[in-house]
Amino acid sequence: MTHETPEPTAEWDKVFPRSDAVDREKVAFRTRFGITLVADLYRPKGAEGELPALAVAGPFGAVKEQCSGLYAQTMAERGYLTIAFDPSFTGESGGEPRYMNSPDVNIEDFQAAVDFLSVRDDVDPGCIGIIGICGWGGMALAAAAADPRIRATVASTMYDMSRVAAKGYFDSAGSVQERNRTRASVAAQRTADYRSDVYAMAGGVVDPLPEDAPPSSRTTTTTTRRRAATPPRSLNSNAGWTVIGGSSLTNATLLGYIEEIEGAVMIVHGEAAHSYYMGRDAFARLTGDNKEFVTIPGAVHTDLYDGGGKNAIPWDRLTGFFDARFA
Repeated sequence: MTHETPEPTAEWDKVFPRSDAVDREKVAFRTRFGITLVADLYRPKGAEGELPALAVAGPFGAVKEQCSGLYAQTMAERGYLTIAFDPSFTGESGGEPRYMNSPDVNIEDFQAAVDFLSVRDDVDPGCIGIIGICGWGGMALAAAAADPRIRATVASTMYDMSRVAAKGYFDSAGSVQERNRTRASVAAQRTADYRSDVYAMAGGVVDPLPEDAPPSSRTTTTTTRRRAATPPRSLNSNAGWTVIGGSSLTNATLLGYIEEIEGAVMIVHGEAAHSYYMGRDAFARLTGDNKEFVTIPGAVHTDLYDGGGKNAIPWDRLTGFFDARFA
């Protein structure tokens, strides 16, 4: 299957520096829901024959011009053919209305990326892995549980989006009554949206932050401020998701079958990340002797987005992990 792909812009449109060691091109592929996803494909310069391949996505509400592209380009420098894709309903990818998400749709996004990689002449179909960042770390684990073609999975600074949607941070809002209040609020918003024929937007990163803002908001805003060239298609840096966009997460169990993942898994988390407990708890449920948990001393959640100015992303550990599984 072939699909129309947007032309690459002449100028470099990423928030990270371009590497002279890799070639980049735009590609497109379709999900089983009929949505066309657009991705940047990175290939080591001069590479020949079948390569091991990685599909990368995240953070939740970001686009391929940001962190996922950085991960993809860096792993291409290390010998992998990689793609960083915009998820359904976001960025340059298809799907209407815009700025919606769903666990089923987003897990399928990863699986469709594996479909695309599996049939390329320059990819070894037995050596395909995925990397999910932030909320896409949880999606990556769910995809790995669903799809045995995924030989190895890295979840970096992961969120379990269904857990935090249903129970709040640190499970502090996990009562039935609170969830029902959330459901009632979403239901009222759906009625209002249908009446107005416009989906209300939730808003992106708040700037400036109020003094009582939680650590999660403070670190995310700090990261956004560090990026002088925030892409205009980036959800969280601009208008955010629609108010009802992620409502299905409250009623989902995203990590319901991760105990059954047979492929290798590495969960990487910052020691000082507000989300650390999500990675720790997910790892405790994994089985088998091919699972690793890597703690980055002193790193906060967003330090694993782009290194945080302190080389927080353990590139050598990631490379060694995938190399060992694809040997």
